[in-house]
Amino acid sequence: MSVLFFDIGATLADARMEPDGSLTLRPRPRVVAVLDALAAVRKGIISNPGPGDGAAERAAGALEAAFPGRFTDAGLVHWGVKDGRGIFDRAVASTGGVPADGCVFVGEDAQERAFAREAGMRSAPHPVFAPAAMEGRPVFFARIGLPEGRGLPELAAVVETTEAVPLHVASERLVLVMASGLGAEVLERAGFAVDLREPVEDRSAFQIRDEGPAGFSEPDTGMRGSPPGGGRARRRPCTGSSPRPWRRAVRRQPPCSGRHWGACTSPCPPVRGSRRCTGRVPGPGTPSACCRTRRS
Repeated sequence: MSVLFFDIGATLADARMEPDGSLTLRPRPRVVAVLDALAAVRKGIISNPGPGDGAAERAAGALEAAFPGRFTDAGLVHWGVKDGRGIFDRAVASTGGVPADGCVFVGEDAQERAFAREAGMRSAPHPVFAPAAMEGRPVFFARIGLPEGRGLPELAAVVETTEAVPLHVASERLVLVMASGLGAEVLERAGFAVDLREPVEDRSAFQIRDEGPAGFSEPDTGMRGSPPGGGRARRRPCTGSSPRPWRRAVRRQPPCSGRHWGACTSPCPPVRGSRRCTGRVPGPGTPSACCRTRRS
């Protein structure tokens, strides 16, 4: 029997610090449905609650309020920084004998997934792909071509039903996604052209943050260079979402609280050669303190 461990910020939920110092978690799209579909699977948490006394207790309370009754095994909840394999080794040890390759870490951060894999765990870049990771099925970057007469709303409706997550709307006829083989088959049967590329594994993938079909509504015609994710398998592409939908979504987020799951009010500039994509056109720059804290 597999055990699933989830990160919280930008994976399960978006966080907001309230004026009274409390924490509110808003479940991200599709997450509750995924958790309910996996009700019979043991589930835990591997997440950094941030610094300060009472941070873990505050995070635990917010987790229960956002996902009541879904993370009930306190022994599988691990709070701390994810800056190495140590916390993942402890998570495996807490399962009561489940081997490392029977444990799955679900998190949006590529470096954290790499640490989990060092500890022998499987990993998934989004909760939608948790079943694929449990079954040892890979997740790929993919290009989705829209035929004449099919629009972005129709694609969004199909994506919502299968193992696929949108990353970047390149044009009205091309969308970049993450998808499992199962998700690719569903999209193909629905009449969309699917071009599977390299496996996601521990590569960065910045997801469209707009909720629902609106996330597909505005193609990015101003991106320079080749579409993200379209390179050779050994290339580590920036697979950021369209800057315009990303900026719309960011405006709805609270100011950065300095916590690893806080949301910035403006995008941090990317660093050339960095494995973490900030959703902006690649170029030189220095990450903000917020960007650094979110990596933990």
